[in-house]
Amino acid sequence: MTSKEIRDTFLRFFEERGHAVVPPSPVVPLDDPTLLFTNAGMNQFKDVFLGTGTRDYRRAADSQKVIRAGGKHNDLDDVGHDTYHHTLFEMLGSWSFGDYFKRDAIRWAWELLHEVYGIPAERLHVTYFAGDAGDGLEADTEARDLWIETTGVDPSRIHPFGKKDNFWEMADTGPCGPCSEIHVDLTPDLSGGPLVNADDPRVFEVWNLVFIQYNRDGEGKLSPLPASHVDTGMGFERLVTVLQNKTSNYDTDVFAPLLARLQELTGAPAYAATMPSDEPTDGEMRDISYRVVADHIRCLAFAIADGAQPDNEGRGYVLRRILRRAVRYGRQYLGVEGPFLHGLVPTLVDQMGDQFPELRDHGDRIAEVIHEEEESFGRTLDTGLKLFNAAADEAIAQGRRPIDGETAFKLHDTYGFPIDLTSIIAGERGLEVDLVGYDARMEEARERARGTGGDGAVDHARALVAAAGQLDGAVIDAAATDDGPKFETFDLTTSMTAWLDGDGALRRDPLTSDSPCGVVLAATPFYAEQGGQVGDRGVLRSPTGRFRVDGTHRVRDMVLHVGTLESGGLEVGQDLEAEVDADRRRSIMSNHTATHLLNLGLREVLGDHVQQRGSLVDDAKTRFDFAHRSALTQGEIEAIETAVEKAIGDGLEVHDLEVPLERAKSIRGLRAVFGEKYPDQVRVVSVGAAVEHLLGEPDSHRWGDLSIELCGGTHVGNTGDLGAFALTTEEAVAKGIRRVVGVTGAAAQSARSRAVELLERASALTSVEDEGTLRSGLAELQAAVAGEVLPTLGRQRLLDRIGTLQAEAKTRQRAAAQQQGAKAQTRARALLDTALDAGDTKVIVGEVPNADADQLREALDWLRQKAGSAAVVLFATGGKKPVLFAGLTSDLVDGGLDARQILREAGKIVGGGGGGRPDLAQGGGKDAAKVPEAVEHLGGWLREQILS
Repeated sequence: MTSKEIRDTFLRFFEERGHAVVPPSPVVPLDDPTLLFTNAGMNQFKDVFLGTGTRDYRRAADSQKVIRAGGKHNDLDDVGHDTYHHTLFEMLGSWSFGDYFKRDAIRWAWELLHEVYGIPAERLHVTYFAGDAGDGLEADTEARDLWIETTGVDPSRIHPFGKKDNFWEMADTGPCGPCSEIHVDLTPDLSGGPLVNADDPRVFEVWNLVFIQYNRDGEGKLSPLPASHVDTGMGFERLVTVLQNKTSNYDTDVFAPLLARLQELTGAPAYAATMPSDEPTDGEMRDISYRVVADHIRCLAFAIADGAQPDNEGRGYVLRRILRRAVRYGRQYLGVEGPFLHGLVPTLVDQMGDQFPELRDHGDRIAEVIHEEEESFGRTLDTGLKLFNAAADEAIAQGRRPIDGETAFKLHDTYGFPIDLTSIIAGERGLEVDLVGYDARMEEARERARGTGGDGAVDHARALVAAAGQLDGAVIDAAATDDGPKFETFDLTTSMTAWLDGDGALRRDPLTSDSPCGVVLAATPFYAEQGGQVGDRGVLRSPTGRFRVDGTHRVRDMVLHVGTLESGGLEVGQDLEAEVDADRRRSIMSNHTATHLLNLGLREVLGDHVQQRGSLVDDAKTRFDFAHRSALTQGEIEAIETAVEKAIGDGLEVHDLEVPLERAKSIRGLRAVFGEKYPDQVRVVSVGAAVEHLLGEPDSHRWGDLSIELCGGTHVGNTGDLGAFALTTEEAVAKGIRRVVGVTGAAAQSARSRAVELLERASALTSVEDEGTLRSGLAELQAAVAGEVLPTLGRQRLLDRIGTLQAEAKTRQRAAAQQQGAKAQTRARALLDTALDAGDTKVIVGEVPNADADQLREALDWLRQKAGSAAVVLFATGGKKPVLFAGLTSDLVDGGLDARQILREAGKIVGGGGGGRPDLAQGGGKDAAKVPEAVEHLGGWLREQILS
């Protein structure tokens, strides 16, 4: 059977038994911020097992693409060194949601493997849960007995194992239960019983049947679930290995096309399927490289197809590590000189595009992204390897000490070598890396990056927040602030509970110092900086004093109002008025709602691969960073602006509601920021539909067109409150990361009005006849455009108009120069006709009005050529300060004359100076009015110098 037939057989088998064959979820779990990648087939059904979601079917089956290359499940280091670990693999899965249980799961598993796929019974071993005294769990003898009763498995091939191998748990809390594994014995004499779960490649697990029947609470206690579920997962690549009678996953038709294409691309000797010894030979390293590259291209392609991008953080950093690992193996052991990984993408698309159409849909983009990353790393790879080899040679010469941390950091910081890649290369040389030293250098770099610059208020705030963070946790908790009013009001009567001084002490005595400090309130309407939204400013007023709040910051549940006492003093327990700068906050709210609309507009126009990479919302703007490979076109910018403006014009209500995290994640289209750690209770902000409606129909396709986000920020009540929106900036901030900046309300309207005004100024310049006036007008217009906040499209139109005007100005300038050049040539002829004779030499001194330096130089060269033997001095006049050139033919230079001496003589009259060579010198004067005097003097002086 081919791999495709094996996959189709599995899905058809369960479909015939009442299972809905469902599409796989993306390997980038954008709706689950707790996961780096989809790492199990059950991820898309987690809400069902947690009891927060449902489906319209009770049985399901699929072939789920899974990545295990980061976080808890990480097989990256094993890839290439054995026959069965992969960063990406397919998990053939079947599920029962409160429907059938152990009997049917066991019976069907045996029927499929033994009767349909034809694996001999004597090659199969099964396991069951042996019980755990600590959890008060008895052995799962029910499963053991069902294996014997429903399948006839020889009891000698049924093995009990403990909690580590045969009890499945989703997390520290939640649904869990015993499991029963099926292992395949590939030993020649069928002696693999003792090797089950012994990590021997000849006996390996192929299918795991999980029986979810318990729930573990926060105290670790287990209790039965109301309904029991089945979750099975079978490694597709391992199954294909067995059914195609191979001993390695890489020998099957899952990998064979990629290995063959890789050999074509590199010209390396063909893959020989050797496995590494303790000291791998060149051939063994080459085969490791074949396996690494074939595995890694699959992982990269599927991840990019589902919206991930290689970059410097989170899952993007994992992909960059994988890509660079593959590139390094290809360069070092397959002899590749340039980019090659991208060349494997078409082969993968042809092979798997029918089953996973996202590969075919995004094939060109996948290849482009990989090619760019290869080129980027390739520029530094060879140099980095030289640095590593030099350090390795030195380490070996000095007795195999570790590669020092400084070198490891330099390889990371300068040459893009992830530390795990450096460790792998070191291991190949029998060395280790000083990870302690590397970590120390990394921390130093982070401290430098954090910096301490900025204005005084910012510096004080940083220092105070850092000091607060060092307080004992119980002290912080005791000073917790109720900041719920921030969503309801701009002012509040409250009281001070404590204040933090500059030394980091939390005090409760009267505040009388005017040094920067942080005030803690019992309750506050101030928003503390978080989630990309800046903190509020305002004042705290009591009958005895006034405190200016320059910024608001959160330290766990304590809110610090950082600022300065302006008058009097404040006392703990005293009533005071906390008043937020309402105008500033309204602008922030407007910009934050615009951020959500912008996020939606970007995805609608550019595609679902757009993922937020950071944001900043303040009273002046919204700044939004997102993953996207290329600059936005004018058409795309216009479409994004139009989408946001439409939402503003529609006057959509903005809703928010705090709900349990798991319920929130059940909503179709919900967006969350990857890397954010969300609490159990989260705030859902929805534009255009009440959150209660979303929760009532979480799977509705209608929600896909709405802005629905997890967000703790403040927002306007209606999109119409934004008034207007304009994008003012679009730029790259890192490879594959773009940044847009937008403004709302009066700022957006002002930006548009100013763009119209400047366009009118540009239009007026088209009728200016005088070339000098046009150039000065253009300079003023360019300065205005550079200094204004303008819509991106308006700025581009202005730049296009300025470019046209600049071209016109250059055309006029060239025409004027040609005309003046002709005049200069005519003047040169006249000067030649009136030259003074000094024997056989011509002395030519005169003015060339309005000539520039190039024209003056051309006239001088022409005169020297025509005169034969000549001393030439030309003055360009027309401005306040003259320009002059002095030139001599070679016979005069040989006779001892020097053009630089002529400049000095002229300078005695017109002032200034210059320099150059003996045959040609250039200078400038200070007094144009004395040029006629200088001309008369130099003619006679030069004649005397030549004749003497």
